[in-house]
Amino acid sequence: MAIYPIDTDRLGLEVEAAREAAQPYAEAYQSAEPYNHICIDNFLPEDLLKRVKDDLESLPEAEYSFSRAQENLKTSYNPDRLPAYSRSVFQAFNSRPFLLFLEEMTGIKGLIPDPYYIGAGIHKVANGGHLDIHADFNLHNVLKVERRLNVLIYLNDDWREEWGGSFEIWNKEMTTKAASFVPTFNRMVCFSTGSDTFHGNPEKVNHPDGVPRLSIALYYYTATWDESRKAHSTLFKPRPGTGDKADRQAQRHETLQNWLPPVVYRKLERRLRQVGI
Repeated sequence: MAIYPIDTDRLGLEVEAAREAAQPYAEAYQSAEPYNHICIDNFLPEDLLKRVKDDLESLPEAEYSFSRAQENLKTSYNPDRLPAYSRSVFQAFNSRPFLLFLEEMTGIKGLIPDPYYIGAGIHKVANGGHLDIHADFNLHNVLKVERRLNVLIYLNDDWREEWGGSFEIWNKEMTTKAASFVPTFNRMVCFSTGSDTFHGNPEKVNHPDGVPRLSIALYYYTATWDESRKAHSTLFKPRPGTGDKADRQAQRHETLQNWLPPVVYRKLERRLRQVGI
C-alpha cells in the first residue's frame, strides 16, 4: 500500500488520513543530520505515477534548459503545459491534504505552495548530465516568501546506482557526503532548505540505453521572509577532491550586489542575465 494513499482517479485524500500517513516519519525527519531530510519508498500509488509517465512520453518544449559546468543537459517543464492528468496531480501536491502531510512530518507550519511552480515541475537529465552540489535560492521573487522545503519524487524504473544521478546530501562544511539515494521509481526525498543545506546529483547520468533521469520537483515556502536578510540565487559548492567547477557567475553577481546601490544592481543584473553573464 502507498504511504500517501491518494485516490488515483479523483486525486483526493481526507485531511486526517493525510496527517496520519505522516506521523510515522516525523521523528526520523526532524532528527536527521546534517539537516532535516527523509527518503520514503513506495510513496504514491504506482498507477498514479505510471499515468504521469505515460503523459511524459510527449513533452512540450522545455521552459528551461541548462548547459554549463555546474548543471548540464538538464531541462525543466512547468506542470501547466503537461497533459490534463499530470496537471491535476501537481494541483493535488499544492492542496491542503498534502500540505498538512508535509507539516505533520517536518514540523514546519504554515507551508505555502507555489502556484507559479518557479523552478519546479518535471525535471529531466539526459545521459551525461548532472547537477552539482548546491544550496537553493532562498526567496520567491514573486510571492516574497521564504523557501523552506523541497520534495522530489522519482520516475525511473529499476534504476541502478552505477547509472549515476543519485541524489546526494552533504554536510554544511562540504567535507563529507552524508547520504545518497538512487533515483528509483516511486521514491520520495524530502528535505528542509537553507543557505547551507547542500545537495545535488553530481554524478553524470549514464544509463546503458540512454534513458534520462526523470523526477517530480516541488518546492514549498513560509511567510517568514525578513527584508533585512539577503536574498541569493543557487549557491554551488565544489566537492573536495573532484573536478567540480566553482560558479564564477554567481561570484560576480554577489560582488556587484555588495558594492552597487540596490537600484543600480537590479538593473544591471537583469541585463547580465539576458546575455547569460
